[in-house]
Amino acid sequence: MSIIGQIERATQKRVVKLFTQTLGYDYLGNWYERPNNRNIEESFLRAWLAGQYDDALITRAIAELQRVAGDSSRIAYDVNRSVYELLRYGVRVSAGAGENYHTIRLIDWANPEANHFAIAEEVTVSGADAKSSTKRPDIVLYVNGIALGVLELKRSTVSVSEGIRQNLDNQKSMFIRPFFSTMQLVMAGNDTEGLRYGTTETREKYYLQWKEPEEAASLPSSPLDRDLIHVCRKDRFLELLHDFIVFDAGTKKVCRHNQYFGIHAAQEHVRTRKGGIIWHTQGSGKSLTMVWLAKWIRENVPNSRVLIITDRTELDEQIEKVFKGVDEDIHRTKSGADLIARLNDTGPWLLGSLVHKFGGKDEDNVESFVADIQKSIMAGFSPKGDIYVFVDECHRTQSGQLHEAMKAILPHAMFIGFTGTPLLKEDKKTSLEVFGPYIHTYRFDEAVEDGVVLDLRYEARDIDQEITSPKKIDQWFEAKTKGLSDLAKAQLKQRWGTMKAVLSSQSRLEKIVADILMDMELKDRLASGRGNAMLVSGSIYEACKFYELFEKTPLKDKCAIITSYKPSPSDVKGEGDGEGLTERLRKYETYNRMLGGKEPEAFEKEVKKRFIESPGQMKLLIVVDKLLTGFDAPSATYLYIDKKMQDHGLFQAICRVNRLDGDDKEYGHVIDYKDLFRSIEGAITDYTSGAFEGYDPKDVEGLLENRLKKAQQRLDEVLEALRALCEPVAPPRDTPAFLHYFCAADTSDKDALKENEPKRLTLYKLTASLIRAYAEIANDLEEAGYDTSAAAALKAEVEHFEKVRSEVKLASGDYVDLKMFEPAMRHLIDTYIRADESEVVSAFDDMSLVELIVQRGEDAIDALPERIKRDKSAVAETIENNVRKLIIDENPLNPKYYEQMSDLLDALVEQRKAEAIDYAEYLAKIVELAKKVRAPETGGNYPASVNSPGKRALFDNLGQDEPLTVAVDDDIQRTKKADWRGNIFKERDVKRAITRHIDDPALAELIFDLVVKQNEY
Repeated sequence: MSIIGQIERATQKRVVKLFTQTLGYDYLGNWYERPNNRNIEESFLRAWLAGQYDDALITRAIAELQRVAGDSSRIAYDVNRSVYELLRYGVRVSAGAGENYHTIRLIDWANPEANHFAIAEEVTVSGADAKSSTKRPDIVLYVNGIALGVLELKRSTVSVSEGIRQNLDNQKSMFIRPFFSTMQLVMAGNDTEGLRYGTTETREKYYLQWKEPEEAASLPSSPLDRDLIHVCRKDRFLELLHDFIVFDAGTKKVCRHNQYFGIHAAQEHVRTRKGGIIWHTQGSGKSLTMVWLAKWIRENVPNSRVLIITDRTELDEQIEKVFKGVDEDIHRTKSGADLIARLNDTGPWLLGSLVHKFGGKDEDNVESFVADIQKSIMAGFSPKGDIYVFVDECHRTQSGQLHEAMKAILPHAMFIGFTGTPLLKEDKKTSLEVFGPYIHTYRFDEAVEDGVVLDLRYEARDIDQEITSPKKIDQWFEAKTKGLSDLAKAQLKQRWGTMKAVLSSQSRLEKIVADILMDMELKDRLASGRGNAMLVSGSIYEACKFYELFEKTPLKDKCAIITSYKPSPSDVKGEGDGEGLTERLRKYETYNRMLGGKEPEAFEKEVKKRFIESPGQMKLLIVVDKLLTGFDAPSATYLYIDKKMQDHGLFQAICRVNRLDGDDKEYGHVIDYKDLFRSIEGAITDYTSGAFEGYDPKDVEGLLENRLKKAQQRLDEVLEALRALCEPVAPPRDTPAFLHYFCAADTSDKDALKENEPKRLTLYKLTASLIRAYAEIANDLEEAGYDTSAAAALKAEVEHFEKVRSEVKLASGDYVDLKMFEPAMRHLIDTYIRADESEVVSAFDDMSLVELIVQRGEDAIDALPERIKRDKSAVAETIENNVRKLIIDENPLNPKYYEQMSDLLDALVEQRKAEAIDYAEYLAKIVELAKKVRAPETGGNYPASVNSPGKRALFDNLGQDEPLTVAVDDDIQRTKKADWRGNIFKERDVKRAITRHIDDPALAELIFDLVVKQNEY
């Protein structure tokens, strides 16, 4: 049983016991002091291979594995991929020249218990610099002596994110990157949040949490222990590595739990040849599920082939991209004849077919698809192989006609439908009859709960539209139709009914444009340039009108239209009558103006790339139907809907903004101008009474949340978290008390600043979330139920935490480290808080406090926040913390010099505390010390020849021997070659240059470590 707040060592001890007693791993020991720990422990691997293969083959196989794993000439991703291939498929070696080749299997994938599973704890691994970059993973998992998993543990009160960041640090080139060349699962956990897992180079936001469909009652109560049992039990661990790892176009990925259990369920259907439907909600990795299932079928079903049918170009391209990204070549058929010819042949094993390309249609057209295929069937047609048909987005192509036609030409094929949206009530029966039952489901609310996609916030905006002077319009109509017959007038009036709506909508569109422009200035993600938006228009013509309006605004070069329209001179032939622009002429001219001479396809490709990769430069896409399916842009945060939509189309459209994209994107926003959910007249309580009435209520549960209600809930949650974090701050809870708690109570304590860093990071993160949550609701406090006094109290509390964050950042020296978040945060502070101190941070520009002291001297203190500045002790501690942090950061560059600076700082702190020095003298001395720390050339008595940071480091660490310093520097400069760091042979030359002048091996090694860190070498 876990104990609240227990230290990491206690957790680690319990986890070791879990691995050995519950999971059956051998315990190799505590390897804290064991020398030469490796990711390939040759003795264990050789012992496991012995008896299976000849010694000569074993030796060559191990040598090949070590060679590939230790290749420093390639990037980590490529090395890890090559190692994975050796692990999965075996090592091809021969005993000698002219001998037959044999495949040496390093792991028995089929029989997990036949392998040697073991763990070691506190595995000390030397990095690039043996002294400063050694790392010590808490637990390493070995299979047959090969390190395949690593686990970092944190105490229950420290976020699991700290363990994830530790894993990411360990994989940096400056630390122990080579150790991860064999690694497959990279994990972190604690007793409150459980386990998070990823693979090599997985970014923090993509770490995953396992969820078992059914938990056995006998499992431990600790979520960490339960997760470890599920993920690391021998058969599951090997299965995840063998069947659920993929190298996808430069990114290594491992499956989510929904993909694992979905494919498991599908495998059972394949074995029994029963079709069915996999419903995994938008954004949950459906394309990779297809990849893993197709690969499993290929490897486990003899003579198998897979045909994937979809009905959207974006989906077809996306599927091709995913398969090609994992080195699986998919042939996309161009016509019915092409498809029939390929099926009639024995290859390729993987085929793609796009429904709407058949018959030259621009949209999905099952009739044309079926007709084209039937027309192309040749005499003697006999499909080859055991064929499995995946129908993507099967809710659209589930018609009995398609299924019947495909069954006719592929009578023995098995059909599996995939969908990212629930099935409509009216289609459910048909779909289940066509494909079979649900194989596996993973609903939207489950994905949100798991952190796979973001929650959606819904807001209905009402823009009234009225004709200001119907009488004048009628007068204008009569004047224009003078002389026409009554019949002609009647026909024109019928047309005028629609025209009035079009003409009167101009002001409405202007209001929507003004609305969006306001959001671009006020909404955090949009204003900061880290997020962008999509506007769904009712027609291509309206899209063009929107674009024309945006052309007159600052968004002119940062928005674009993406539709199926391609302007052609034939479109406007005979359109001009001299009376003004017709609808077709206006579309044509607007589009051509936007394209600027580029081909529509090239323009669209460029715009989509900018939208995804540079959201600040492409802030708005105006669309009608395109990009509302199969288009994944994590930056997309707001979706403005000005089109009547419902059910599938609406479901898929709103899911364009639910992709993860950093801490500042906490949810996706859906802005509804058509009142699709009838929420203007009443709160959203039941989607199925509005735009989602075609669905069963349980299938769309939790899909949209009322913006105001959820924003208030989020605000309350973050405030509670911040209050809890700050609760231990000692009375009187003033600035010094907060600085002591988050920085250091004693500024001479060199370790306290580092130990309190996790608390500070949590403070910064929660405060940023608080400001965003407050901004979300700041303009609607009265509507949210806050009276005047409650609103004022809320604002004051937000201001208080923002001030605490600013002061802690400055006092700890963390300010510059978090600079990237400042523009967005400053925008929010300026817009919604306007606290007195909120502008103080900007006084530092891009400088740290120490740099400001070096530049301004004692005047730099004027830039500190008022609450720090008025307390002499707080000023002193703030400066001392900043100088201490800089000394710690810079120490590896010149240990001798910075040790002296540290001693000087300690002495000065002692004098201040003992009141042996007055404040004015103290300030003068601390300013002088800060200058020496920031600019070493001013702090040491260096000869004229010692005129660079590298030479000064050599001089200080070579006993201030000037001739020796100059000689070593000169020899290194003449010897070093380009890109010598990390190259064993080039590094050896530099070491020789040093040892030509230094006999003491320990001193020579120290000097080499210094040289490695100096930029000038």
